[in-house]
Amino acid sequence: MPNYSRNDILLVQYPFSDLSAAKVRPAVVVSVPYPSQDNFIVPLTSRLHNLMPGEFALQDWGKAGLNVPSAAKRGIYTIHSDLVIKLVGRLSARDAEALQNSLRGWLGL
Repeated sequence: MPNYSRNDILLVQYPFSDLSAAKVRPAVVVSVPYPSQDNFIVPLTSRLHNLMPGEFALQDWGKAGLNVPSAAKRGIYTIHSDLVIKLVGRLSARDAEALQNSLRGWLGL
């Protein structure tokens, strides 16, 4: 059973809500390693305009293994490890801190 760490960037298959198909998209793991096949993730997007409060553009997207400038989107999803295609990279310390601050704001922590 693969175990991913907080701030790992993965390529995952996002199923459509009607489960008719799926798209491959990057996401950041926001959970700590745990003996489970489920991971909590935050989606990433290449659409950098019209970001909502708490959403932010990654400063070090290239160093993180991403091919294009990307932003963290508001949302936390649970995804089974079988939907992970591959590990792409890892957030930099400053992007990880920005994500942590966004999570606190989104969740009111």
